[in-house]
Amino acid sequence: MMKAVRLHAIGDLRVEDVAEPGPPAAREVKLKVEMAGICGSDLHNFRTGAWMSRVPSTPGHEFVATVVETGSGVTGLTVGDRVVADSRVPCGRCAACSSGRSYLCPSMGFVGEVNDGGFAPFTVLPEQQVLRLPDQSLPAVVAAMAEPLAVALHAVNRLNAPRDVAVGIVGAGPIGALATLALRHAGHPVLLAERNRARLDRVLEITGATPWTLDAPDEYGKPAAAIDTTGAAPILNRLLGALERGGRLAVVGLYHGAVTVDPNLIVEGGLDVVGCAAFDNELGEAVDMLPALAPELAALASRPITLNDVPAAFNDLIAGSGTIKALIDPEA
Repeated sequence: MMKAVRLHAIGDLRVEDVAEPGPPAAREVKLKVEMAGICGSDLHNFRTGAWMSRVPSTPGHEFVATVVETGSGVTGLTVGDRVVADSRVPCGRCAACSSGRSYLCPSMGFVGEVNDGGFAPFTVLPEQQVLRLPDQSLPAVVAAMAEPLAVALHAVNRLNAPRDVAVGIVGAGPIGALATLALRHAGHPVLLAERNRARLDRVLEITGATPWTLDAPDEYGKPAAAIDTTGAAPILNRLLGALERGGRLAVVGLYHGAVTVDPNLIVEGGLDVVGCAAFDNELGEAVDMLPALAPELAALASRPITLNDVPAAFNDLIAGSGTIKALIDPEA
């Protein structure tokens, strides 16, 4: 038996004793989870049931683990390899999957939803759902950031801001902080807006970004490019009005319920607005970047909590705690 966090229904998250997974089937690997992260999409699913396709399930699609057993037919991994989860579970049959754009699969599922994820000491996944870390010595708190960093990089890539152009980011949660870090690493000035002052100050200290109020242009003027990570309708409307005419906005935040947007801000501003669904090929890019960003990534992480702490942590994060990236140590 082992302890696991299990999602039973909307708002119903429990810590339970469950059977440890048995031997992996063909082309599967059994994993010992070292560190897992709580994602904004975990909170969204908890609040709305948006991706609740099977219950109970063990959430957790952001994690680093060690391969402890391989099933028949596994060729790319061996026992002892450290890996990170590829959270996406596309159908493999639709037009998007057939065209090489599986990240846009309309039937996309996710690790921790269609199968059990990393909020437990052990899990079993298909070989294609994990990626071996090129640097096997990375600290677990750093390696656990690979998947959310891929999401942030996808937003940055979708934004496609010209080199050296200042980029505005709204929200200093995990994706906003990681997008800020990636853009600063690429040489972009970043203007960062965040209502939680403690969280804003921490991300500014770590990344070297500039504070931004949206309504008041600073030394850079109105940005020509921005990323919204908040999922807040009032912020989205303010942001559309805060961009330079002809600017570009990448939207990665998850919204709750219907959103009213003034389309005239888009039309009259000549704005390009792009959505950012999960990630495409950015997971490999993210794991390659981890060593260079390791000190900053570690600084963004909270002190790891235990599995018993997870339900309370969900409520604290939803309430707007100052935590930037909450991590879980399943063995603690």
